Amino acid sequence: MAYNLNEKKVLVVGGSSGIGLATAELAVAQGAIVMIASRDEGRLKQAATHLSGRVSVRVVDTLNNDSVVSMFNEAGIFDHIIVSASSTKTGSVRNLTLEDAYASMDSKFWGAYRIAKAARLNANGSLTLVSGFLSQRPNPAAPLQGAINAAVEGLVRGLALEFAPVRVNAVSPGLIDTPLLSRMSSEQRRAMFDNAKEKLPVQRVGASEDIAQAILFVATNPYATGSVVTVDGGATIGSINILGQSLPIPKATS
Repeated sequence: MAYNLNEKKVLVVGGSSGIGLATAELAVAQGAIVMIASRDEGRLKQAATHLSGRVSVRVVDTLNNDSVVSMFNEAGIFDHIIVSASSTKTGSVRNLTLEDAYASMDSKFWGAYRIAKAARLNANGSLTLVSGFLSQRPNPAAPLQGAINAAVEGLVRGLALEFAPVRVNAVSPGLIDTPLLSRMSSEQRRAMFDNAKEKLPVQRVGASEDIAQAILFVATNPYATGSVVTVDGGATIGSINILGQSLPIPKATS
């Protein structure tokens, strides 16, 4: 699949692992000039060794507006920006501390907001955020996750109008097998995957590459803006919550 990325400058915030790294890898393969950014310099450098192409790394803290502004002042204008970085905690409203709830919103929503506010993009470029299917398919163990994802999707629709003709979209993944799930025990992970495979119409768990393809599709499609593209294996239309109510959901961080 061609994405018309030859010689295009692409920034992937959260590009050191998981969905972000898969997106960077696919963009490089299509001839893009890629910068991957995250808070962890060691993970960035390790990720860069797996990317064969024109790749640079940048340490940025999306919780710090000065750090974000400095990145764009030094890196210049991009053709496409993808934001997959976040660090959030799960739990019921009654059990999750307010401090953890505030921090989660600050990371995923306000982190994306800071990137959008400071972003420098070509007029025919794009900004793509990553939300999550819990915005449409809430789980009693993670109501905050659904609310944050819904807020990200609402932001996308507003930015698509404000930033036009720059295009702004979101990709909403379902259950994806990423390094984040290594925080769970192998037994917990296997139980979650078996449950998902049994209930999902596609009968498989998603991979980071599945989401990367969708991200680059909306990033390069000149007629896509204000869209939320759901890639969840059919979880949103299913009658049963694939995550289950008793299975722990790992912290999301990248």
